[in-house]
Amino acid sequence: MINIVLFQPEIPQNTGNIVRTAASTGCRLHLIKPLGFELSDRQLKRAGLDYWNTVDIRVYESYGEFCEKNPGRYFFASTKARLSYDKPGYADGDYIIFGPETRGLPEALIFGNPDTAVRIPMTPDNRSLNLSNSVAIIVYEALRQNGFRGLE
Repeated sequence: MINIVLFQPEIPQNTGNIVRTAASTGCRLHLIKPLGFELSDRQLKRAGLDYWNTVDIRVYESYGEFCEKNPGRYFFASTKARLSYDKPGYADGDYIIFGPETRGLPEALIFGNPDTAVRIPMTPDNRSLNLSNSVAIIVYEALRQNGFRGLE
């Protein structure tokens, strides 16, 4: 299983769409507070449709709490990373961490982990892809590398 981690997500519709991706891929979803919405938010629930009860969702008060409870290998998705997302070898149990929509992950996480900070190639001077699209692209690459185990 690949772990999707949203660090301080801000937009409920993106998180709802990511719930759908997690449900379709068997991924666990981790949410690190503060969140830019309430988990009971109508837009969040609408975007996730009826997938909410099929996904293992875990919520943490801080990044420190997340790290304490989830030892393992972390990948950090960012437009500022130098390594293309398809270069690392992802393994079962890895955590792929995505930052908030308006500011991305803290630079200390990206530049402090250059061998596991990954980016999706884009045209120069482009801002970034939508968060839910970025999650889908990288998660499916990790799943592809592992033979889409458990998926039909």
